[in-house]
Amino acid sequence: MRLEIPHSLGKDEVRRRIAARMDGAEAKAGALVGGPLSLTLHWIGQDRLSVEASTMGYTVPTTLDITETALVFDVTIPGGLGFARGMIEKMIRERGEKLLS
Repeated sequence: MRLEIPHSLGKDEVRRRIAARMDGAEAKAGALVGGPLSLTLHWIGQDRLSVEASTMGYTVPTTLDITETALVFDVTIPGGLGFARGMIEKMIRERGEKLLS
């Protein structure tokens, strides 16, 4: 699943905002899904963030690319979580938009 969230902040400001909010991201994500969640975040270069969220026996690998005009999420939803696709998309959009506001 690919999601784009437009912005007009520029790459540097988006990077700064993401870095400022990385601490505590695991606890916040766990609260959103209503249970324990493991979150692994690491930068691949300057404008790509790799995110792996694991909960209830599933791992959802995601990459976040920062462009001058959008945050671009590429999310791989495991077959057993297809029923949650809409919820995952909504959560990513809401959190992404909040990050950019």
